[in-house]
Amino acid sequence: MMATLGLDRASLSNLLTTLTERGRSLLGLSNGARAMSQAELIGLGETLLSRRGEATGVALANTLLAGYSAAAEADQLAFLNALADLFGPDMNELNAALAVVRDKGTSPDTVAKLLKAAEPRRQELIRRLNLAPGGTAALVRMREALLAHIKDHPPLKHVDNDFVHLFASWFNRGFLVLQRIDWTTPANILEKIIRYEQVHAITNWDDLRSRLAPSDRRCYGFFHPQLVDEPLIFVEVALTRDSPAAIAPLLDLTRAPIPATEATTAVFYSISNTQKGLGGISFGNFLIKQVVEEIKRELPNVQTFVTLSPVPGFAAWLARERESETSALIDASARSTLKALDTPDWADDPETAERVKGVLLPLAAYYFIEAKGSRGNPLDPVARFHLGNGAQLERLNFLGDRSEKGMQQSYGLMVNYLYALDKIEANHEAFAEKGQVATSSAVRKMLPIRALAEVSASA
Repeated sequence: MMATLGLDRASLSNLLTTLTERGRSLLGLSNGARAMSQAELIGLGETLLSRRGEATGVALANTLLAGYSAAAEADQLAFLNALADLFGPDMNELNAALAVVRDKGTSPDTVAKLLKAAEPRRQELIRRLNLAPGGTAALVRMREALLAHIKDHPPLKHVDNDFVHLFASWFNRGFLVLQRIDWTTPANILEKIIRYEQVHAITNWDDLRSRLAPSDRRCYGFFHPQLVDEPLIFVEVALTRDSPAAIAPLLDLTRAPIPATEATTAVFYSISNTQKGLGGISFGNFLIKQVVEEIKRELPNVQTFVTLSPVPGFAAWLARERESETSALIDASARSTLKALDTPDWADDPETAERVKGVLLPLAAYYFIEAKGSRGNPLDPVARFHLGNGAQLERLNFLGDRSEKGMQQSYGLMVNYLYALDKIEANHEAFAEKGQVATSSAVRKMLPIRALAEVSASA
């Protein structure tokens, strides 16, 4: 759209600034941002909804967002609660539309008017706030604050639903731009990669360089035109000769890189969402698929696409099974073996580690394939993500992550999910429609005997 209108980012920003300044002049608003009370914020919201002029609308939106940003936390929360209480549907319009439906039936015209009347007024308010310079980023921060309060203020769930509804349109794939991030990327973006990395912490600039600069490393991120220099999500990729079973060799600063043309495998070893305010808006499935296409185009020698993924929910699940005296998965012998997990250095003793491995991997296989949450999905969030994208649970890697975080969340367990390009769609459909977990025969054979019996009995 911007290209069609002949506007680049700077021109559009200047246009919005001009509109804002003209609007302020018309309304007699000051240029300086100041903290506003909840009453002022609510009043500005009502005024913004009542105006029709573009210049005054942009100015009011900018003033409201600036006042909200500078306001005390209590006033910010009061404004968010007001969005739930005072900016719902116009009940007079809604009742009138319902009366028309009752009298004239559900024609396309009456239904359209009913849907319009049922829309909460806060949706239009959010749309108008988005017109302010920097409005999109400010609204993402506003939703981040809302999410922090939603547990203690249940009515905010309705406001959140409206944010998600609007953000899903504003951040759909058509607006996202895929960019490769490398050592020549501007420093302000590289600093954010360090800060936003969620899976394997980047300790310093040398660590970052080792992930971006070598010939066998790639990093890609999705960007949005309204969030300048802010990656929404990024994925780190290692180009290797085989599927790795451990993360330490991939992150080793002293390793010898291989030429990209010798790689046969692309390993997605870290995927990080960066904006808490965009939680629940899915980017990862699009990102992985497009990165696969980019790598295939650049490096036709790469034929295998796998992850090396953490298992963040495994240790907590296993602790619950160990605490349960009626667990069908852990007998007395297994319970005795697993006591080793309570000692800090169990993994350093080869004999102990081997005994634990014999018990841990079958339990892990059950955790991935059979253990389900209340909605019938796998318990592990990373598993839900990759399996939902059409990947296959390919291999369980014992002690694949010996870091402190890895040992705490999964006793070092890591997983390879395989993105077999000719099976992705079928795997996705089977998972979405039937909850089936695409699994390699090697992992399925690890299922405990009890679990295998239960599966057979229920088949």
